[in-house]
Amino acid sequence: MKITLLNHTPLVVCADAIRTCWQSFDKSDHGGEKDKALIDRVGNKFKHASTLEHLVYTFYIQGISRALLQELARHRMASLSVKSTRYTLKELKEEEAFTLEDTKRAKKYLVFTDVEIVDEMSIKALENLRLILKQGISNDKAKYALPESYKTELTWTINARSLQNFINLRSDKSALWEIRNLAHELYNNLPNDHQYLFDDYLKVL
Repeated sequence: MKITLLNHTPLVVCADAIRTCWQSFDKSDHGGEKDKALIDRVGNKFKHASTLEHLVYTFYIQGISRALLQELARHRMASLSVKSTRYTLKELKEEEAFTLEDTKRAKKYLVFTDVEIVDEMSIKALENLRLILKQGISNDKAKYALPESYKTELTWTINARSLQNFINLRSDKSALWEIRNLAHELYNNLPNDHQYLFDDYLKVL
């Protein structure tokens, strides 16, 4: 799994949005400690969380499973653009046979769980998919044989309020192990001056 923060809203934008309500722009320190305290006070402590929606983050997420992708789709207040299997399965068609003895190449395409029988069956499914593609079956039909462990990547955009909710739910020990790792990696890739907004929502792995 690899996370890259592509873009984010400066804190001063959120602070100015809050100050719009009281017309207190003269008290701003342009995203400094006063503005950070204001955002935390209004957005978190006073629970006017809608103000946090002015903060938006765009991440490039690589090397996650399609199982995790399904979990991400349940978070409705986010936008995602996903690597297309319709156009990219051809990379698999050019590969040599996948065997249980050679896991290195399979790991390029699969997220392993460290449960031996699950990972073995994923490799067999990957080989079955390769054979289907070699027969000239269209990607649109062949992708129905994709294992849930098949890797994908996406660009994911989410506002701070929704990201707090995501991190709170998905860093919990009851969440899918892979999405727990994602929640922590998203937090780690936030700008340092933004992380304080999420500290109370992040649970220890």
